Amino acid sequence: MEKLFSTHDIHPRERFSYWHDLACKILVDHDSEPQCRQSFHAEIKTGMLADIQLLLFENSQLQVVRTARHIAQARTDDLFVIRQVAGRLTLEQQDREVALKPGHMTLLDPMLPYRGRFSPGSRLLVLKLQRRELEARIGKAGEMVVRPLRPAMPESGLTSSFLALLPEYSGRLDAASQEMTRDQTLDLIAVSLGKTMEHGRRQLSSPRMVALQKVRAAIESRLTDPALDAKMVSTVTGISVRYANAVLARLDTSLGRLIREKRLDRCRRSLGDPLQEHRTVGEIAYGWGFSDLTSFGRAFKKAYGVLPSDYRRACKLATPIAPEADKNGERKEDPPDLANRIARL
Repeated sequence: MEKLFSTHDIHPRERFSYWHDLACKILVDHDSEPQCRQSFHAEIKTGMLADIQLLLFENSQLQVVRTARHIAQARTDDLFVIRQVAGRLTLEQQDREVALKPGHMTLLDPMLPYRGRFSPGSRLLVLKLQRRELEARIGKAGEMVVRPLRPAMPESGLTSSFLALLPEYSGRLDAASQEMTRDQTLDLIAVSLGKTMEHGRRQLSSPRMVALQKVRAAIESRLTDPALDAKMVSTVTGISVRYANAVLARLDTSLGRLIREKRLDRCRRSLGDPLQEHRTVGEIAYGWGFSDLTSFGRAFKKAYGVLPSDYRRACKLATPIAPEADKNGERKEDPPDLANRIARL
């Protein structure tokens, strides 16, 4: 991940103000107050995983608050998944409070007011997720915010360990690997949230959420089977086709369309993956469950606007050239420039 900001680069009297302005810009607008402005220190690192922004925050003790006034000026609609790395963080939202210790996670909705209290030496990883992408997996997020996702639970433990690896690999994966890892990230977070709600007392919309997760899991695990259809999904999950389609209708899709969309997406990724250049278009299509190359070509063009072969050719032309290496074999990087990095946000 790229270091975006450090108080070591700023004059002591300007450190907190500079940090606060930048935090409002890259995360959300808020008010904050440190325990001590003179000794305040902080660092921010950033990276990307496909369209998921990763932010590593490290800061001394402070309190933050986001109010309806801040929300009224919001221009984005993301959801935040927070994983505490070190120190402690207490969050309040929707009349709930959660105290995060290292390895703990929670979901925060920046479109709702919240408060946060950071302990000295707090360090946390924030994933900025597109709301529609996560809610497509879990339903409406309102009842799931500020719920403790503790590593003692198997699902949350797996998710926490997985998220801990993401900063290390940010910027090192090719485009196809990033997209696959992105989907795995969203799926693991959805499973953790689903299990937390399942074990909780309040289970609003839980049946639909569980049905959605079962349907998605059944489809993903059988995409390579040409016989996969709505009836097979129903048999595997024990959910009627009618009910499954009713759940998916809220996401403007159906079992048949979801199967086709998932297969097309897998094919698109394979066609753009340099490691799969040795495979023919037909081999990729048949490998992901399509039984007719002509119908695959028509469906692909309808979905993405180009034929599969043209898409592959365009991806080859767009492949970036690796940075020049120095005499020691290390990649040459542009000199760090804090102002330029901030301007690119």
